[in-house]
Amino acid sequence: MSTTASDPLAALGSLPGVPDAVDSVRKAVDRVYGHRVMRRRSNEVTAEAALRGSRGSAALAGADWNLEEVRRRTDFSGEDEARTVGAALRLTAEAGQLLSIWRQSPLRVLARLHLVAAGGATPDDTVGRPRLAGEIVDEPLIEAPLPGSEEVAGRLEGLSSLIIEGGSAPALVTAAVVHGELLALRPFGSHNGLVARTAERIVLIGSGLDPKSICPAEVGHAEQGRAAYVAAFEGYTAGTPEGMAAWITHCGRSIELGVRESTAVCEALQRGAA
Repeated sequence: MSTTASDPLAALGSLPGVPDAVDSVRKAVDRVYGHRVMRRRSNEVTAEAALRGSRGSAALAGADWNLEEVRRRTDFSGEDEARTVGAALRLTAEAGQLLSIWRQSPLRVLARLHLVAAGGATPDDTVGRPRLAGEIVDEPLIEAPLPGSEEVAGRLEGLSSLIIEGGSAPALVTAAVVHGELLALRPFGSHNGLVARTAERIVLIGSGLDPKSICPAEVGHAEQGRAAYVAAFEGYTAGTPEGMAAWITHCGRSIELGVRESTAVCEALQRGAA
């Protein structure tokens, strides 16, 4: 991420196509929040959105399980895919507990998210801290060049400063940049994609765009497919205005697809079918 504007995230919000994406996302979110089911049963919609978002994030990490299998399963130890799904579920459950800390110390939250994702599966001395020089990264979906540890530290500090200082950027833009930057840096030895998508969720909740966490962008990222996800991310890493706009609009479309999923949940609850 690079820009010379005094408010860099706000500057990204003016890229071609981004204002339309921001407006489209806001209208979609407003519609689902206005659904009559949300007046009485919003907790149920939130719980279902969390489950479906976890499934979507895990699918992008290589564990593409059927929703009912995720719902039924109680043991997520053992094989790699089960551990990935378990990590995604734990991260989604943790996201809403970290909002106040995120606004003051995003790096503490990222460390906590990695601890939660690892769940004891990674050696203790590598969990919850940015990787050191020479340490390997297990992130098979993302093949972009891996920044060195010093660059990672500097860019994490820069991202943290942007979040703490705030600004006038729309929630979609901030969420997309946080997501993209963490994917680009892959600051931890494992689970970087899961952590990045959880951080996106935290931004959307904390910004007030989706305070009840019923618009799971992870569902939309998975629905658009791994190839589209990687292609849009390559636009982010290119750093061009067109590439950044493509990534932000991709994230916006993912939120809208998450809205569509939760709207279907609302309709099912209204019919008494869920």
